[in-house]
Amino acid sequence: MQWALISVTDKTGIEDLAQSLLQQGIGILASGGSAQHLENAGIAVTRVETLTGFEQLLGGRVKTLHPVLYAGILSQESVQDQKDRAMVAAPEISVVVVNLYDFEGALADSGDLEDLVEAIDVGGVSLIRAAAKNFARVLVVTRPEQYDALIGRQVADFTLEERRVWASQAFRHMAYYDAVIGNRLAEDDHFGPFMVLAGRRQSTALRYGENPHQAAAWYRTPGAGGLGDARLVQGKPLSYNNVLDADAAWRLARELPEAAVVAVKHQIPCGVAVGPTPHESYRMVHASDPVSIFGGIVAVHGSVDEELARALVEVFLEVVVAKGYTPSALAILAQKKNLRVLEMLTSAPHDLEVRMVAGGFLAQESDRLKTRARDFRHVAGPLVHQWTDVDLAWRTAAHVRSNAIVIARDGATVGIGGGETNRIDAARHALERAGDRAQGAVLASDGFFPFGDVVLAAAEYGIRVVVEPGGALRDQESVNAADNAGITLIFTGERHFRH
Repeated sequence: MQWALISVTDKTGIEDLAQSLLQQGIGILASGGSAQHLENAGIAVTRVETLTGFEQLLGGRVKTLHPVLYAGILSQESVQDQKDRAMVAAPEISVVVVNLYDFEGALADSGDLEDLVEAIDVGGVSLIRAAAKNFARVLVVTRPEQYDALIGRQVADFTLEERRVWASQAFRHMAYYDAVIGNRLAEDDHFGPFMVLAGRRQSTALRYGENPHQAAAWYRTPGAGGLGDARLVQGKPLSYNNVLDADAAWRLARELPEAAVVAVKHQIPCGVAVGPTPHESYRMVHASDPVSIFGGIVAVHGSVDEELARALVEVFLEVVVAKGYTPSALAILAQKKNLRVLEMLTSAPHDLEVRMVAGGFLAQESDRLKTRARDFRHVAGPLVHQWTDVDLAWRTAAHVRSNAIVIARDGATVGIGGGETNRIDAARHALERAGDRAQGAVLASDGFFPFGDVVLAAAEYGIRVVVEPGGALRDQESVNAADNAGITLIFTGERHFRH
């Protein structure tokens, strides 16, 4: 007789699966709460302790770790294996249905390490590993979502290829589970000898990636918060590009004061403003670059009210991201049925950034501004009083692809140049976009000036303050150019390249 071993934490749909297995002549072995659950449903069950001859130990932490069970799972068709199995009276286990203690749920509910340790599964992982190793003979099932493919179908009809695929899913399931645990226990030890990335797919795969011919999916890192926890209030599911742009917009918005608004296009800020209200900030953002904002993403560091919602629907936008929305604002945004509206439930900082390269990946701590604007070093020109614009330009520059130049005036960006292969081209791009609005404005650079050319170009447009990291061999050339032009030059002492 063949048997199915069932030991599940999530008991969703397990009664229907067990009944289907019984109908094809497969007996049910079950442990602990799974056995009790099935018995309560009127399903005939043989308890694991009846087979092994001992009750569970250590409060249930030891109940399936027994050679009789593993002989039944790991035995193959060889004569010696059959002799060994018969010697210990092990059943022929052809199906293993196991899902693990909910460590991820415990992680969300409690940060207490003692509680989390108790949520680490041992026996379940061992059962899954044994079944997946012997996939040619044993069908391993780890998720309730798989039950429909099994109910009503003969286990013997599953092909070797299907069994291999399910075994692969089982190993990945365990790797994910262990990675979540390992990353939590590591805490801030990001760069140990091994790095494992853990991700759970958000619903279904994305329609496509950056382009229609590229397959893509979105995976959420457990416990990380941020965009993965956002609530889609209305609109179509997010696309690959939507996710990237929304993340870029929110990363910058959450670093700015309340009521700030950020517009992003192709992961590059095209307008940033800090006004007295989100609506006033948005008005300034739109005026900053009314062309690029079309088809872009807007992030609001605050709540969207009716007045702001009316302004937002006047322009074609892909996504709006905000901390919250008033009921009247949602009613107005609903007029744009394809507009994706995201409510940010958490604002967790990004601790780690990972980028794939051929043959592996790079990992680094997330870039953060560490020095306050008022602690910057004044090296040329008159004393500055435009600290709001200095801070805005500098923070925005850290989020623009290098080489980056950002010009800010009266609480809003008026010119942004980024992604250039040299700094003077980035400066010219930003200055030309700012035009007359550059008069009296602040210009910030993500990296130092190797020459004085950017300061000279800034002087031609009437820039009043230049902010840059300093540290170039020819810093004095920029200092002299600033003094001659009456420009205030500030060194921040830190750079923020974004490659």
